[in-house]
Amino acid sequence: MKKIGVVLSGCGVYDGSEIHEAVITLLAIARSGAQAVCFAPDKPQADVLNHLTGEKMAESRNVLVEAARIARGEIQALGQARFETLDALVVPGGFGAAKNLSNFASQGAECVVDPSLKALAQAMHAAGKPLGFICIAPAMLPKILPPPLRLTIGTDIDTAEIIEEMGGEHVPCPVDDIVVDEDNKVVTTPAYMVAKRIDEAAAGIEKLVARVLELCE
Repeated sequence: MKKIGVVLSGCGVYDGSEIHEAVITLLAIARSGAQAVCFAPDKPQADVLNHLTGEKMAESRNVLVEAARIARGEIQALGQARFETLDALVVPGGFGAAKNLSNFASQGAECVVDPSLKALAQAMHAAGKPLGFICIAPAMLPKILPPPLRLTIGTDIDTAEIIEEMGGEHVPCPVDDIVVDEDNKVVTTPAYMVAKRIDEAAAGIEKLVARVLELCE
């Protein structure tokens, strides 16, 4: 059975993993006959937002503890992940990818990626294992892998320009499709960067998971 690492970044679109994207990813992996192995950084979140009002909250939360809500407790600290035990790696989106897995939200082209995620993704890539990045998560890729690198975050021009500034090649993509960099075995899809409904996000994510599994062969 293929083991697919899934890196979460908290719980909730505004300060962690986008829950719909994470759950769709886990469901697609399970339905494909593979096993998801969840990880998240064991560190404080960059911030905590009230998902009802959108306002910041004066409290601190741990990324791993919050991500465990989505994984039903079946999750490990990202620093414990070993590329040798995984066949592929998938990173759902949500602002946590741009706040907790990196600081792309605040630093843009000058962002830094979480060291554990960067090391794991680079080791997977060096071993010829595929990577799938969803929604805003692909914006981290130019800081992880060397150019040339084709990827998408959908159709957002401002974000696409930052990706190009970092050395990535952004490819516009509709919500229900994927962009595949065959040479690097990297698959990306826009999901909620473009999606207006959960079924729209699911269409692209399911294609991404299917293609990532194909690339494992």
